[in-house]
Amino acid sequence: MTTAAPTTATGPAGAPPAVACRGLEKVFGQGDASVQAVAGLDAAFATGEFTAIMGPSGSGKSTLMHLLAGLETPSAGDIAIEGRSIVGMRDRDLTLLRRDRLGFIFQSFNLVPTLTARQNIALPIRLAGGRVDEGELEMLASRLGILDRLEHLPHELSGGQQQRVAVARALITRPAVVFADEPTGALDLRTGRELLGSLQNAARQRQQTIIMVTHDPAAAAYADRVLILVDGRIAHELRDTDYEAIAATMAEVGA
Repeated sequence: MTTAAPTTATGPAGAPPAVACRGLEKVFGQGDASVQAVAGLDAAFATGEFTAIMGPSGSGKSTLMHLLAGLETPSAGDIAIEGRSIVGMRDRDLTLLRRDRLGFIFQSFNLVPTLTARQNIALPIRLAGGRVDEGELEMLASRLGILDRLEHLPHELSGGQQQRVAVARALITRPAVVFADEPTGALDLRTGRELLGSLQNAARQRQQTIIMVTHDPAAAAYADRVLILVDGRIAHELRDTDYEAIAATMAEVGA
């Protein structure tokens, strides 16, 4: 266990981290009503690394993920994706970067109600004008346990099945970085484990960088490392750890 924020994480042959931030701050509100959600944070996420971000309620973990993904604008500091700063980037360029290099798994599934599960999974590729690899799509669907539900509309799927469709949609484009916000929240234990195993495989076999926010120590134990935030700062970093160590550290910080 360490208490210092990780500041270096390089990929093969000294390539830059998949995602990095330096001196990152985010303040909401003004004056006496202001709240500092992220407080001068440094972090780096290596290519092919699976990181879980945890912390008590209000610790800044979701805000940090939104900043790293370019969904929020920082109050100060820098964020780089594959060595390219996104702070001040033109909206069009940032949109293209998110489309081409990033994947998102959020608590809200955001499935198109008039499209089948198969069509929802393929949607990012179709929007980009690409060709869908049906073999890849069906392999992902099989791993996630929804192969027999591909021709169903979202309203014909359970919440857990809809979440798995959203996961497949995020992975189908082979993004360099996948951001996941409580991805197992709507899933039963077995399906949650299968999903987390899919994220592990994406990191280990496909060298995709996974950044996951979770409150669940059992989910975090699937990650290569766990960053625990307190008051917008990294208070602990755990590597190659287990449920018991994560749960104990979370109890220590009052979560």
